[in-house]
Amino acid sequence: MGVDIQGKLRIALGAVKDHASIGKAMIYSHHAGKDFSSIEVAVVRATGHDSGPIDDKHMHEILFLVSNSPGSIHFLAERISRRLGKTRDNLVAIKTLSLIHRLLRGGNRCFEQQLRNAHASGHLQMSTRCFLRNISDPSVSFIHNYAAYLEERIGWVINQAGKLEPVMSQGDLESRCYDEKSIDMVFRKLPKCQVFIDRVLDCSPFNISPLDNLAQAAMSNTLKESFQVYKTYSEGVAALVNMFFDLTRAARDLACQILRRASQQSQELHNLFENCKRIIENKNLDYPVVQIVTMDHIMALEQFSTYIATSRSSSVLSKNGSTPPILDCITKSEGDEKDAGNFSWSPTLFSCTLETKISKVWVVFED
Repeated sequence: MGVDIQGKLRIALGAVKDHASIGKAMIYSHHAGKDFSSIEVAVVRATGHDSGPIDDKHMHEILFLVSNSPGSIHFLAERISRRLGKTRDNLVAIKTLSLIHRLLRGGNRCFEQQLRNAHASGHLQMSTRCFLRNISDPSVSFIHNYAAYLEERIGWVINQAGKLEPVMSQGDLESRCYDEKSIDMVFRKLPKCQVFIDRVLDCSPFNISPLDNLAQAAMSNTLKESFQVYKTYSEGVAALVNMFFDLTRAARDLACQILRRASQQSQELHNLFENCKRIIENKNLDYPVVQIVTMDHIMALEQFSTYIATSRSSSVLSKNGSTPPILDCITKSEGDEKDAGNFSWSPTLFSCTLETKISKVWVVFED
């Protein structure tokens, strides 16, 4: 068996660099009149040049030091950003990004909010410009995609139920266009969920080696969060379909755009999860069943939206309560509506076949 001399040399040089960084932190031990050197040392130790994942004791040490040092969040964010910005080592970069991810997942709500404020103020940066994109190096590609995922992830918060939800602002997208709160929330949340899903899809682990423990651990945490967001996503799509025929024409057009994107994403997400089951060696991942949104269903909705806008008999239909055949295959039954809070995709919801029957009987008219 050959000896990986280059790998051993890299680890040895990395250990020297880490030791030097710790020494510098001990020398310049004061920041703004306060001793934050222990925090910087803990960051260096957590993101060392070795190939092992971040040790839990380093995570607990960082959280403990920050919680007992008021005003240290920005210093922590700056040290992490500096570590990521200066390194040229793939392992250190992935570990530094993983540290950010675990801090977002492991801190309390106050810590999470302060870390988000540090990002908004520029103290926490996730720049990977030092790593030139190289198709032949899957690790570099994963670093860029993982950083982009975290840029999106920092805009989400863990609520009191322990689930991820997007941070909403007063000026979000189409919120001003709709009066009902349920409609407003669907049109605000769904686009955010779709951006989140896109970032997850970009982190596809096709080139991740089963022996790459760091990338495996990072992808496992990403998948766990994607499962939560997908549940919110699928519930939002179901709600959007149910309210589709009560929307205005402009809102229906926007809904069709969202659903078209959902059709593509659902197929890609299904493929991603299937591949991850084979590549990611984590038996604790509880993969959800992804329901595919078919384009046939979306085209039917678009056609009916046009039909409502152009048909002169639309008002008659609403008065006599009759429903075009298309509605029979895309509206929910009364029993389903009672269980809307625990909605699950119906197997036939997006698999209905639309057909038009034309009479072939000749009608003879008198002269």
